[in-house]
Amino acid sequence: MSRTKTECFFVTGTDTGVGKTSVATALLHLARNQGKKTAAVKPVAAGCEQTEHGLRNNDAVELLEQCSVPLQYEQLNPVALAPAIAPHIAAQQSGKRITVSRLAGFCRGVMMSGADFVLIEGAGGWRVPLNNVEQLSGLPKELNLPVILVVGMRLGCLNHAQLTVEAIRRDGLQLSAWVANQLEPDMPGYQENLSTLKQLLPAPCMGEIPYLPTPSMELVANYLNISKICQ
Repeated sequence: MSRTKTECFFVTGTDTGVGKTSVATALLHLARNQGKKTAAVKPVAAGCEQTEHGLRNNDAVELLEQCSVPLQYEQLNPVALAPAIAPHIAAQQSGKRITVSRLAGFCRGVMMSGADFVLIEGAGGWRVPLNNVEQLSGLPKELNLPVILVVGMRLGCLNHAQLTVEAIRRDGLQLSAWVANQLEPDMPGYQENLSTLKQLLPAPCMGEIPYLPTPSMELVANYLNISKICQ
């Protein structure tokens, strides 16, 4: 019997700090509950802390905890940078050079690890620079991955979401689904903004996450419908 094809998605956001990791870990959790073998990659992480095992990023550690396929930290987060700034600037300060082809190689290794469900989480938004000529958006383009967009629900989200989707489609990629994540307890016109996005974005909304002061993976998972992207 042939093995089921791996379901792999790239997770991006309308900005930094919009909840990409919360959504990604919750989706991995839901996939594991379906009996799927899970794996993830956080190709580039800035803002890492020095530990006895080397540089570690909290988001990457959370992702690693939801991987049922055994991975080393360095497989999940191959480029770990200490400064909590834009990745290309952090890389320059650290004496490193990041390229799309190098990151794609790391990702392909995890994608071939035997997992049924793989998430590759971006850094910041869609057009984050990697070096003087390449952007992180070149990675999902190189791997030809469908995209999950996390929309940070706050003032400006309509513009940010539409521009991001336009860029995704201009790069020739498919927006598989999007998630509305409420970042503020009292966003003016929240429901109206949400309704507008549902009309404008060319993909199903797979979840509406209310404002959660301390979001846990299990709590976020309650608001996501993984069947929108998985068989």
